[in-house]
Amino acid sequence: MIDFRLDDEYEALRKTVHDFAQSEVKPVIGDFYIREEFPYEIVAKMGEMGLFGLPFPEEYGGMGGDYFALCLTLEELARVDSSVAVTVEAGVSLGAMPIYRFGTEEQKRQWLPALCSGEALGAFGLTEPGGGSDAGATRTNARIDGDSWVINGSKSFITNSGTDITRVVTVTAVTGTKSGGGKEISAILVPSGTPGFTVAPKYSKVGWNCSDTHELAFDDCRVLRRTCSASRAAATRSSCRSWTRAGSRSPR
Repeated sequence: MIDFRLDDEYEALRKTVHDFAQSEVKPVIGDFYIREEFPYEIVAKMGEMGLFGLPFPEEYGGMGGDYFALCLTLEELARVDSSVAVTVEAGVSLGAMPIYRFGTEEQKRQWLPALCSGEALGAFGLTEPGGGSDAGATRTNARIDGDSWVINGSKSFITNSGTDITRVVTVTAVTGTKSGGGKEISAILVPSGTPGFTVAPKYSKVGWNCSDTHELAFDDCRVLRRTCSASRAAATRSSCRSWTRAGSRSPR
């Protein structure tokens, strides 16, 4: 007979997050909803607890845990508020995980410590107006000019993309044509504040009011070529695996 009880370590984590959600999130989250305001104080506390670094190795500032630990965390947070839960989920699975799984060692060292600590947030720019979250329908494009990528296009419904602590967005873009005639899609890291990268005002939503969601525009946005993921061909795999890790079809 299968024993579905959690072991002591997982149960301790579950209880810690449960108590946090009940004592720190529940009493105040309603006011954030009314103001449609991002809960920076709550995010900072979750960072101090190590929640953004749960499934990452300690060498990059993570907690050395796994995705089951993250799932327990999201479940307990979502019992109180889905906006808070999706902020963690997107920060981990869509902000940091593509860098960890597909980035170069230099990129991991540069970005993961701050993302794992919750000091910074990352986002994943896949969804586009008209094409939705189908990576194959990507229209945003990037061309090589000297030592830079020049990006043009737009993204929509991108979570964690416009907060005061957002540091980087991984942007999918068409960078060429495959030998079989299909699109070559690459994942390019675009730091916040890069010239030509514009974050539109936040969406007015009917739910998840404390989750940060924006449309993004790229107008001759220039970033160094080394900001591309380790393998240009890995971008579609990165998208698919990030979505699979995210475990839902909510806006990204």
